[in-house]
Amino acid sequence: MNKIVVLTGAGISAESGLKTFRDTGGLWEGYNVEDVATPEAWHRNPALVQEFYNQRRKNVLEAEPNAAHYALAKLEEKYDVTIITQNIDDLHERGGSTKVVHLHGLITRSQSSKNPALTYPIEGWELKMDEVCELGSPLRAHVVWFGEAVPMIETAAKICQQADIFILVGSSLAVYPAAGLVNYVPRNVTKYIIDPKIPYLSQQGHFIKIEEKAMVGVPLLVSELMSFELLNFEF
Repeated sequence: MNKIVVLTGAGISAESGLKTFRDTGGLWEGYNVEDVATPEAWHRNPALVQEFYNQRRKNVLEAEPNAAHYALAKLEEKYDVTIITQNIDDLHERGGSTKVVHLHGLITRSQSSKNPALTYPIEGWELKMDEVCELGSPLRAHVVWFGEAVPMIETAAKICQQADIFILVGSSLAVYPAAGLVNYVPRNVTKYIIDPKIPYLSQQGHFIKIEEKAMVGVPLLVSELMSFELLNFEF
């Protein structure tokens, strides 16, 4: 079975109503990212950071997957599909995708503020300051903050190396190290990019460009891929 690797960015979630800080000049829902999305912010004012992510979690749980999420899940009927997402929501999973790698964490889980490898599900949307991990340290959102390592990046790079088809959806390729993943995709692999504003691409090989919003472009591409006869993409 041919392997499709999909890298998704904020654009696909934005179409479900979830805002991103890059759309508002460095502000995220009215906050400077330095005040809510860094380890320093957590040490300085953990209650503010906790409340910020509680509200973002509430927004995520109220949002619904859109046509792009459902279309990507449909690809699993014919292909081995892995989605690598920069997004911290669970819309891919709720849309039906079964193999999702979250580069920047998953807001519906918490993690130990002492050992980030200790993660836990969150009941509902609110994580309280008196909730602690098994080590006794406060729980925080399971989200990679600015200045922190991206623990899944090596796993994602290996997945990209195995792609027979690569699809980039809703990403400006402005956030590293995630943006560098396209460099791990073999040059002879068929590559698609779907975005209403196609970012500049250099030295990643030829991309087939679909200049549409994810909710339009992804279903169109999926329909095309589902109609293909199964091919051997080895060269």
